[in-house]
Amino acid sequence: MKKTIVITDERIGKGPDELGSKLMGSFLRKLCNEGRKPDAIVLYGTAVNLAADGSAVLDALDLLTRAGVDLIVCGTCVMYYELKDKIRVGRVGDMQQLVGLLMASDSVVTL
Repeated sequence: MKKTIVITDERIGKGPDELGSKLMGSFLRKLCNEGRKPDAIVLYGTAVNLAADGSAVLDALDLLTRAGVDLIVCGTCVMYYELKDKIRVGRVGDMQQLVGLLMASDSVVTL
């Protein structure tokens, strides 16, 4: 079964930004320790900042990619947030690739 996680924001949940950022970091680090990893993680919206310079979760995303997780960062979002030269982990993909990946997935979890 092909599993994809879609992350749409830098933070998880509603409430203080600090808490949401902490939850995102915790989620990604715990995911690194799971026996079964998702096949892919898609970052779009403000979540593309997670893969860019200065992100507090670059270590976790790097570990996930080394474990074989396909990390795809939305190219439109990268251009919108002017991060073209700042993405440090994963690969920049276009919407056609994202649609293809999601349609080929048996399970999609959105955060």
